Parts: sequence; structure tokens; C-alpha cells
Amino acid sequence: MNYDIRLVVADDHEIFLDGLALMLSRQENITLVGQAGDGRELLEVVAREKPDVVMTDIKMPRMDGITATREMIRLQPDARIIALSMFDEENQIVEMLEAGAKGYLLKNADKQEILDAIANVYEDRVYYCKSTSAKLAGMIAKSKFNPYKHKEQISFTEREQEIIQLICLQYTAQQIGDKIFLSKRTVEGYRTRILEKMNVRNTAGVVMYALKNNLIKEEDLL
Repeated sequence: MNYDIRLVVADDHEIFLDGLALMLSRQENITLVGQAGDGRELLEVVAREKPDVVMTDIKMPRMDGITATREMIRLQPDARIIALSMFDEENQIVEMLEAGAKGYLLKNADKQEILDAIANVYEDRVYYCKSTSAKLAGMIAKSKFNPYKHKEQISFTEREQEIIQLICLQYTAQQIGDKIFLSKRTVEGYRTRILEKMNVRNTAGVVMYALKNNLIKEEDLL
């Protein structure tokens, strides 16, 4: 894919920020145009550099990521923001999404997932971290965050709905095939089409879409 993503990152932990910045600076198609250690500095850097994507920690001094996100969205409604979170910050992740973030990552995400999240948010897709728990999925489903409300309703066949439910229950392609008497390859083909229809990139995205569109109930995930 031929693009050059101008990126700004913000985090108040200097070692984490420096390590993230070093990794990102080595990537083709990404230009790191600024770094910030708190929300106020982030707003200054964003105003100056006008990046394509912003990655920001949620908890920061002077101004937190939620407040900074609200301000960025106020100034630029189509801003593309990814929240960086610790594993125990479910409420803050929901607040970030409601404030206008288009995705979130746990700070222990691997390099490939970080790059996937940046690319997907750059292309105006929502990105849900692969490590999304059933608890967090339920919280997001109940929240005001709904990236699907202005989009045309998608129809799924009975077979696709059956596979969606099994994907949400964390069944592998082989397990799904064994359960509904299809080959693993056939199930993988269904899964690819389902992800394309939903415009999501991983199982967490399928779960979130299914919850928001009443294809599965939260209690089914527990």
C-alpha cells in the first residue's frame, strides 16, 4: 500500500514513549512528526504538525487523553485518534471512544498489532485491540460509542450468523467446521467475507459489531 502516515504519539512515561517512537521511526509508510508528554503539549504538537493519526496515552498529567481527545475532535471532527491503555482501564477506554477515538490498544500490544491499528485508523476504520475482554466488549456495546449508526444495515445469511456467533465465542475455524460440518477452509472463507462485510479486522471487531447490532447477547459471551 502506497501511503505515508504522519503520526504523533503522546505518553508521560518517557521510556515507553522513546521505545515506541524508535520502533515507529523505523517503519516505511510512517513518519513520526511529533511526540508529547501530556495532553496540553499534545494539542500544541497536533496544531503545529497536523498529523494523520494520533496515538495517545489515556492517563497523563496537566491534561489527560480523554480531555485532549475531546478538544482535538472539537477542532477537527474527523481526527483519527488511537488510545493507549493499561489492561485495567476499561472505563477510560470507553470514555476515550465516546470522546471520539477511533481505536484503542493495550500497551502490551505487539509491534504488528500497533502497525495494524495505525493503518486501519488511517483508513478510517475502527480498531479494537485483539486482547479485548468480554467485560470491555460488553461495556463498549452499552456505551454511546456506535460507529455503525450512520451506516447501511448489513444482512447476513443464516449460515453467516451461525458462524458469527461461534467466532464471538472464540471458536477456531477448525472447531467451527467440526461443529457445523464444514471444512476448515470453507469456514475461513466465511470468516473472511464476514470481516469484509463488517469492515473489521479481527475477532474483537466481530464481537463488537455483533453486540452493537444485536447478533449476539452479552450474556452469551460469559
